[in-house]
Amino acid sequence: MFGFEKLDVWQKAIEFADQVYTVTRAFPSDERFGLTNQMRRAAVSVSSNIAEGSARISPKDFARFIEIATGSVYEVVSQAFIGRRQGFLSPAQFQELYSSAEHQGKMLSGLRRSLLES
Repeated sequence: MFGFEKLDVWQKAIEFADQVYTVTRAFPSDERFGLTNQMRRAAVSVSSNIAEGSARISPKDFARFIEIATGSVYEVVSQAFIGRRQGFLSPAQFQELYSSAEHQGKMLSGLRRSLLES
């Protein structure tokens, strides 16, 4: 088992990506290479950056990867707004995704803070 797999923030990031994949599955097929792809790539980037950053020796370097992961969460939120406005996401789906993103962002922020304090 890799060390990052033990991190709650990484486990939640995997769940977040699953959630994004699930909601985008119902997007129109002509969005396959548009918003669907963008949202999925950003969601996958969250856990990927946590994993990659965990391999860094310096906590400051790891914190930089956490910043990138946080940016990816924000990308999904921005894209979810567009998806909602275009009618691809129901208000309930949007709210669930938004709440998950908020929680993920808070977890990432806490991890980043702890890394920079060490």
